[in-house]
Amino acid sequence: MGLINKILAGLLFLSACAQSPRPVAPSGMVFIPGGRTQIGSDSGLPHERPVFRAKVQSFFMDVSPVTVAAFREFIDATNYITQAEKFGDAGIFNDSTRQWELRAGAYWALPLGPDYPPASDDHPVTQVSWHDAIAYAKWVGKRLPTEIEWEYAGRLGSDGKYPWGDLLMIDGQYRANVWNGSFPRFNSNADGYATTSPVGQYGETPAGLVDMGGNVWEWTNDWYRSYADRNKEFHSNERSEKVQRGGSFLCEPGWCHGYRVTARSHSTPETALYHVGFRLVKDLP
Repeated sequence: MGLINKILAGLLFLSACAQSPRPVAPSGMVFIPGGRTQIGSDSGLPHERPVFRAKVQSFFMDVSPVTVAAFREFIDATNYITQAEKFGDAGIFNDSTRQWELRAGAYWALPLGPDYPPASDDHPVTQVSWHDAIAYAKWVGKRLPTEIEWEYAGRLGSDGKYPWGDLLMIDGQYRANVWNGSFPRFNSNADGYATTSPVGQYGETPAGLVDMGGNVWEWTNDWYRSYADRNKEFHSNERSEKVQRGGSFLCEPGWCHGYRVTARSHSTPETALYHVGFRLVKDLP
């Protein structure tokens, strides 16, 4: 982006942050001051167009995706059974066959299946469907973000195509957990992780959020459809899908440049995948 746009982005961020009084965010969350934002990209994929402007109310947002440890507390307290457990399998990308498959016994605690190590407590929980995310959100008194809220928070304070700027590497350090190579043939794992990484491993965005690009895609509350149809009446059916944002460790520019702030993905609400998790938001009192 040009110098003028960089200055404007900085001024808008400072203006938004200057709202008074500034609410104190709950533990593990940050305050996202409301404002107006651009949604989408003229240079992105077709489903990122047409670009439009949106007004967003202030809200609180989880600093990171929900972790395995936090999700386990929910399971222990409620005895909730995820959809992957009910189905008996969940989606993984097989490194040997280079194909997606349903793997028997894969679920949130064993995201790659029973023959692989359990999920680490400080990693984002995966193999959770949209319905599972909603159940957790109700338990903690939060909600899934809208697609507009997610992109607004990702853009806040950043003037680049990523939530942290324009470069994947800064001073020789990766800013996100993504695919390092040519998907699906080769991954050098130069960023240190072949699958998920601990939340916060790659630093914060200007808004104080982590993992807004890479690591795992994140469920949002919105049904997936064209931006051109966003104001039209919509009726979901069994084929309708929910929007995901943020990209994952499987993304690389030649295949899925999903860690761009405007990038979108989508899956049906019952789907559980080992590169999809979620983070939550909370309305101001």
